Amino acid sequence: MDGRGRCMDNIFVERLWRSIKYEDIYLKGYATMPELYLGLTEYFAHYNGNRPHQALSDQTPETVYCTGKGGGARIADGYDELKQGTTGQHQPAAVKQTDVT
Repeated sequence: MDGRGRCMDNIFVERLWRSIKYEDIYLKGYATMPELYLGLTEYFAHYNGNRPHQALSDQTPETVYCTGKGGGARIADGYDELKQGTTGQHQPAAVKQTDVT
């Protein structure tokens, strides 16, 4: 999270915390830390396994993760492109480009 645009890195975490607060914490008003821990455990199970997400084409994060289809950027695809040198980005030192033109 260094360099230009690093303020944009927080958007996803801030949005997650907003969802947690408005969909769980403010509604239940936990009195003790053990209650909070159990409540958040249940909420994250619901958030990842049952709650459809608009950004994931109304699929659950668990479905997208298990199938490897849909959602945003897929790490495996980006890594394969990086190895082949098709992204236009600098290649890691371990990957050497053999075709120099």
